[in-house]
Amino acid sequence: ARRMGTEADIERAARILNEGGIVAFPTETVYGLGASIAHPEAVARIFEAKERPFFDPLIVHLGSVGSLDRVARIPERSKEAFDSLTQAFWPGPLTLLLPKRDGVPDLVTSGLPTVGVRVPAHSLARRLLSIVHAPVCAPSANRFGRLSPTLADHVARDLGTRVDFILDGGPCEVGVESTIVTLAEDEPKILRPGGVSREDIERVLGKSIEVRADSSEQIQAPGQLASHYAPRTPLRILRPGESSQARGRIGLLAWSKPRTGYEACEVLSTAGDLREAATRLFAALHTLDRMGLDLIEVEPVPERGLGLAIMNRLRKASHG
Repeated sequence: ARRMGTEADIERAARILNEGGIVAFPTETVYGLGASIAHPEAVARIFEAKERPFFDPLIVHLGSVGSLDRVARIPERSKEAFDSLTQAFWPGPLTLLLPKRDGVPDLVTSGLPTVGVRVPAHSLARRLLSIVHAPVCAPSANRFGRLSPTLADHVARDLGTRVDFILDGGPCEVGVESTIVTLAEDEPKILRPGGVSREDIERVLGKSIEVRADSSEQIQAPGQLASHYAPRTPLRILRPGESSQARGRIGLLAWSKPRTGYEACEVLSTAGDLREAATRLFAALHTLDRMGLDLIEVEPVPERGLGLAIMNRLRKASHG
């Protein structure tokens, strides 16, 4: 039997999101694991609950095209394509990659200047998004590498008590993750094939469109494999307890306590809290990267919970 969340369930889910919790909710593609972008620590909890081994950019879900202005801007050259695509395919399984606004936490976009946005077609999702105070970012509501969830029961079995609430919308229309199209470049391009076909997009735009996808891509990653934020400044991870041997202008990304002897020092969490560290990571790297340093040294964080994701991210940034 198809169970559907009641109005009271939807209101409860919205209240939890507004208070900084995480909620699984149905979309027409798969169940998403959502957090309000107004609560970066809730966004960090998504990575923790999924055991997601690196910071993939997350798609931001909107209740209507009217709330787009809060998270993204439409480049002048892309306005016509944006209008055509959204009129044809929103609400629906199309994600558009656009330049982000400052209010979107770096953790949502992996420190990138772009954000993926879509208006889902599922009636429960749209009702929920219309009463949450801020847009909701969400990857699929499953542990990393597991099958995508198309029933509330899948979410409950896989994530259980890691989520604060599961909004049951019955079965999803299986297997059509959203197509991702970037409008942040000179020409629209498909970065991930999905529920809206290339032919349909070409018909609406009136021209052929390049597909720049990679088959090894994680399904929920908006777009490009090589796009994860890596600082321009060389980055070196210290061994536990190791002190700096480097010369020149050196910055330190410290775990919980500042150290002297550095040109600059950014501390991830004075409380030693991995969730806070995850929310601070990209901002701290951006700050150090802008200082024209010769090297950024990094203290390792404990490799448990979100620490695994943080260290994986830092190893990528240090090219090993």
